[in-house]
Amino acid sequence: MALTDALKAEFDELCKKYPERRAGLIPALHRCQEELGGWLSPETITDCAEYFELEPVEVYSVASFYPMFFLSPVGQHVVSVCRNISCDLRGASEITKAAKEHTGAECGKSSEDGHFYLEEVECQGACTNAPMMVVDGKYHEDLEPADVARILGETR
Repeated sequence: MALTDALKAEFDELCKKYPERRAGLIPALHRCQEELGGWLSPETITDCAEYFELEPVEVYSVASFYPMFFLSPVGQHVVSVCRNISCDLRGASEITKAAKEHTGAECGKSSEDGHFYLEEVECQGACTNAPMMVVDGKYHEDLEPADVARILGETR
């Protein structure tokens, strides 16, 4: 059983905020990912399906649709570089290159030491401050390639 009693109690409270229990699935998946190793294992998907009275394929379809959910293990720190047009025009490719060099990870993969997972993502809504990247949920904007090593060095 992947879901702890504490998570189930948290989900019980969460579901009280919604007209239907299943409406709490996405926030619950976020919490599972935060608490259970940074990704959604098959066991977690099955346990969530049981908790929300859904079929595992329904939970999997939600988890696989949204890019913020990981269905395989990722590095300890998630580095997301925006690649949309504003960021791209203002140097996102150089930010990605610097992130690859600093982390040792290729896009869509974790570094060999498991410390970083690097990905390119679509618009993060910071177009006026492009280029930008998100590290563990924290936005970093108006970046120069030299900023990347400093920012990522703070995670070590």
